[in-house]
Amino acid sequence: MAAPGFSNQNNPNPAEYAAAVTTSDSVNFAYIARGLYIGGAGNVSVLMPDDTTVVFNGAVAGSIIPVRAKRVNTATTATNIVALF
Repeated sequence: MAAPGFSNQNNPNPAEYAAAVTTSDSVNFAYIARGLYIGGAGNVSVLMPDDTTVVFNGAVAGSIIPVRAKRVNTATTATNIVALF
């Protein structure tokens, strides 16, 4: 993922960058994502900015989860996820 040269903290505007997600239990995104596009339905496990883990059960294909996330964990069953920055 190319590192965008901006700060997205508290930015109310739509995403300016996107990158395909590779799930990991140890490697965080270069920047905190502003949302996740879900290409294939399933559950989405994310590490939140406060280091808590949250699972979004039953995410629908084609949906966007408006969540700030540090990474998508390997327990995720949804596919073709794109992080929005």
